[in-house]
Amino acid sequence: MENKFYSMFQKKISLILFLVLLSNIFAFSQNNSSKHRIVFTDKNNSPYSISKPSDFLSQKAIDRRSKQKISIENNDLPVNPAYVDSIKSTGVKILNKSKWFNSVTIETSDSLVIDKILLFPFVLKVENVVPKDKSKSSRKGTKSINSISCEDNLSETTKDINSYDYGYSYNQTKMIAINALHDLNYRGKGMTIAVLDAGFYKVDTLDVFESLWANNQILGTVDFVNPGGNVFKKSTHGMMVLSTMAANIPSQMIGTAPEANYWLLRSEDAKSEYIIEEGNWAAAAEFADSVGADIINSSLSYTTFDDSTQNHSYLDMDGNTALVSKAADIAASKGIIVVVSAGNSGNSTSWQYVGAPSDADSVLTIGAVDYSGKYASFSSIGPTSDDRIKPTIASQGLGTAIAVAGNTISFGNGTSFSSPIIAGAVACLWQANPELNNMEIIEYIKKSSSIFSNPDNFLGYGIPNFAIANLIIKGNKIDNFDIDNSVSVLPNPFSNSFYIIFSSNDTHTVNVELFDISGKRIFHRENLSRNLGYNYFYVNDLSIFSKGFYFLRLSSNGNVFTKKLIKFE
Repeated sequence: MENKFYSMFQKKISLILFLVLLSNIFAFSQNNSSKHRIVFTDKNNSPYSISKPSDFLSQKAIDRRSKQKISIENNDLPVNPAYVDSIKSTGVKILNKSKWFNSVTIETSDSLVIDKILLFPFVLKVENVVPKDKSKSSRKGTKSINSISCEDNLSETTKDINSYDYGYSYNQTKMIAINALHDLNYRGKGMTIAVLDAGFYKVDTLDVFESLWANNQILGTVDFVNPGGNVFKKSTHGMMVLSTMAANIPSQMIGTAPEANYWLLRSEDAKSEYIIEEGNWAAAAEFADSVGADIINSSLSYTTFDDSTQNHSYLDMDGNTALVSKAADIAASKGIIVVVSAGNSGNSTSWQYVGAPSDADSVLTIGAVDYSGKYASFSSIGPTSDDRIKPTIASQGLGTAIAVAGNTISFGNGTSFSSPIIAGAVACLWQANPELNNMEIIEYIKKSSSIFSNPDNFLGYGIPNFAIANLIIKGNKIDNFDIDNSVSVLPNPFSNSFYIIFSSNDTHTVNVELFDISGKRIFHRENLSRNLGYNYFYVNDLSIFSKGFYFLRLSSNGNVFTKKLIKFE
């Protein structure tokens, strides 16, 4: 009996040791796999044809090209499936395919298979994108995800008379005047935004996103890091990013595009930093294009990596060197508006400049400002290495209202959040002006910005004003306060609020006063700052006053303007 028990015990120990050994072997093989990008020579003998784009592009993607007079090109054709099958037959795992760069990304633990692949006549080259030995890291600095902190303490909010009660997101919304477009019922409806990020933890369960699911605004998800993975179990970063656009809980938080549709695409591995992620980004952007996305938001930036041999230099930040920057420009060439964060290296001693793809010339690169509109010191600066203005514009990235995993609203810092605020606003502006192409929308946004006439390396063209951009697009004349002695007041008649818009040749402060019919001053704001170029003031909280006639008076530097207004309710 004793011997039998001992024998059984030995067998159990042996089994446990075997399982441990097997587990270690498996772990060892996993840790020693490498990833490579295989570039093909051509797309010859492909079953796909430019004359039949519906075989590889959605109707929405085809319509976007047609509307903007963009032709179907060779880089729209998928990678030759025969080439992919040949690579797959060697036993490697296919991770991603890129039609724009005519390549595939593979994973293998067989060090000899690369030599075999190089013998295929259709293979141009093989690049190592994640080395086998991932334990050695020379990386210094921050991860490529462009958010740097999150605070749980919530301050008092400023309530307003708008279509929405914005709650904690009021300031970041009002700063760029996107609330004015929301009031006109432009809230992103019919527009599609692809969000490229590290994961979207709990987006499928959090209250702040409930309306997205109720209205079928989440069009789908794809994991380009781990094909077939569940993006809702990965990083919280994409969830926080999405909330600045898509949140819809009145009195708590409203995003800048609460009625837009969204694709949630995971391209970033938050646990490591290798150049493979630039290829993941390209594959995700290609997918976004193929399903008809109008806008891409990417709160990611690439400069240095865990493998120092893959590092970019500042000289690479010319818009034409990093693969991810080239991919971003190709996406723009397909009619997409690509919105990217500038990065959080502004106060770094080793790297202060924008990274990739924010150096690309056809993207909207977004810097960060604080609650009052002043430059946030962490926000990466320009110019690019070829001396172009970057960032393009800026929005609130310090103390930005965001959703967090605890099903509450918090505040976070980073250009990760200033970027999607703008991406959502772009959706609303483009919804209001669908006849324009992507580059025209970007130009109008720049023209509406606070320092358009004198851009710098910190805020680019400044903080945009989407109400002014919309007015300019619609052909409305913006009066010059100093020359025309006039301003625009919209709407007039008004209900509970109105906008004062004018152009300026100087930066003298302005006093705004509102009088009732008896001459009693019922509202005033003094020493409001104004910028060179377009200016915009919002007068609200007028619901307590009775309907009737009122007089608006603006005074600045000896100039006085008065205008009769009508309150209709």
